[in-house]
Amino acid sequence: MSLNKEEILAQKLARPAPRALTRWPLILAALPLFGVVAAFGIAPETVPADLEVRRISESLTLPAPQTAEPPAVARYWREERIKRGDTVGTILARLGVDDAEATSYLLQARGVRSLYQLVPGRAVRAVTTSEGRLERLSYLNTNGKRLLVVRAGNGFVASEEVPEVESRIMHSSGDIQTSLLAATDAAGLHENVAIQISHLFSSDVDFHRDLRQGDRFSVIYESNYVEDEFVGAGRVIAAEFINQNVRYQAVYFRDDHGHGGYYTPDGRNVRKAFLRSPLEFSRITSGFSNSRFHPVLKTWRAHRGIDYGAPTGTRVRATANGYVKYAGWKGGYGRVIMLRHANGYSTLYGHLSRFADGVRPGKRVAQGETIGYVGSTGMATGPHLHYEFALNGVQRNPMKLALPPGPPITAELRPAFERSAEPLLARLELLRETNLAKLD
Repeated sequence: MSLNKEEILAQKLARPAPRALTRWPLILAALPLFGVVAAFGIAPETVPADLEVRRISESLTLPAPQTAEPPAVARYWREERIKRGDTVGTILARLGVDDAEATSYLLQARGVRSLYQLVPGRAVRAVTTSEGRLERLSYLNTNGKRLLVVRAGNGFVASEEVPEVESRIMHSSGDIQTSLLAATDAAGLHENVAIQISHLFSSDVDFHRDLRQGDRFSVIYESNYVEDEFVGAGRVIAAEFINQNVRYQAVYFRDDHGHGGYYTPDGRNVRKAFLRSPLEFSRITSGFSNSRFHPVLKTWRAHRGIDYGAPTGTRVRATANGYVKYAGWKGGYGRVIMLRHANGYSTLYGHLSRFADGVRPGKRVAQGETIGYVGSTGMATGPHLHYEFALNGVQRNPMKLALPPGPPITAELRPAFERSAEPLLARLELLRETNLAKLD
């Protein structure tokens, strides 16, 4: 079918308008609204009022300019152990001290003289700069004090302090080949420990005549340290000595009142009431006699004591607990100390060079305490100690007298003593078995 031109035009006019065209009236209608919103921001043809402008001037404190700090001086801790033959100079050299001022001070100052008593094995510690300038030096000297030398201003300041001592429990054992001193030395024990062992068992064992090859010892003792540095052996707290297959044991016990002593496992006192000798090491130069030719008076007369030859200054010990009855000058005895003990006993110590500090009439002394020093005062041809032992005022020969035993552990203290002694005796048994296994 054919359509004419008018029909075609009529059909086009009759079609609905596209959607895009129908949206335009809405958009045009909304334009006034957008215009209103814009009017709230800046109204057309509005001239803003002039604003007041004020200039404000204020002083501000500026921080001080930072200057660069000088670099920190490097410091070094050094430690050197003293060797045999060392001097202050050689120690300083090994410590890296290259400081003429410090060297001069350490060699001349009175306050550092203990540094000259160099003990092999002890440590000397120093703080130095990288150039070797000494800042600080410390040394544990022979009197148990720590010497400190510190740089202060343009010089040095020396001082001493008492360091804190740590006590450690040590143990050792060994066998006798020649002597007790040689055996303890081979075991690495300090001489003080050997002396204590000999004192403990001297009433039962003559360490000059009774020793046999194969005799054995075991010991538990205190060892003192300052900052891990050994400074000396302390008290023996338990010991055992086997002499010719006979076993002797001793343990230390202190009660609640601070009174201490050595006892056998069954509570008997190891030490006698009196020491056999007032000197640790000596020789008898003149014994007890009813008739002796006096070297000064050149006559025969009784000698009611024991003379011990020893160098001037040798320590003299109280042979028993007691108190000082007299301390002064007494004729031919020279400088003398007289002690009074319990149960009518008394002792006399003559020809002393001087008294120990604090010894005076009425002072209480303990067995083994130093009361004076060997000399040659009074009628004496040379340095020695004249020792007298008397009972109720009558002199007796202490070398032949059966000395009374010391007091035993009381019944009241026995439970505490057994609790204290049991672990020590067990340790001694273990040391004995270890030593026997080593010998096998």
